[in-house]
Amino acid sequence: MKGLAANLVMKGKIETTETRAKEVAREVVKHITLAKKGNLASYRKLIERLPKNAATKLFKDIAPRFKERHGGYTRMYRTSRRHRDGAPMAIIELIK
Repeated sequence: MKGLAANLVMKGKIETTETRAKEVAREVVKHITLAKKGNLASYRKLIERLPKNAATKLFKDIAPRFKERHGGYTRMYRTSRRHRDGAPMAIIELIK
């Protein structure tokens, strides 16, 4: 989940299975809420949970965008099924 959350923060949009998309959405919402506090302690906690470049981008670029928003930071679209095993796929993205 740490890698998926970092990729979502860095790229803004990823495609994965529906189950993983739901889980990573929960994690990213927690990270954004923590980043919105804007203090040094929350920044250090983000660095523990995410790679440093993803934590920095979340803290300095993404969190200020959501300062006035009280939740609903991600959007999930269901797409097709994966050919190999038929797993339902989804695209998850950060709201702009």
